[in-house]
Amino acid sequence: MENMGPNSNGHSDSKETLYLLGGVAMIVFGAGLILTNSSVKRLLGDLGLEGIVQHSVPDLQRYLKLRDM
Repeated sequence: MENMGPNSNGHSDSKETLYLLGGVAMIVFGAGLILTNSSVKRLLGDLGLEGIVQHSVPDLQRYLKLRDM
């Protein structure tokens, strides 16, 4: 972002920091809502950590291949 100089209270980065922290808080809150859903808990409980990694590796490889294009 372009630095536009200090605003009325003398802090130029306070608004950007507030937006960044607000976005992070919304992401954490949304992930918490998703993970507390009973059907998601059941799905993750059936897969386990090994199953999650196995199912996510092909998607990650596909994403990296698209990103290199």
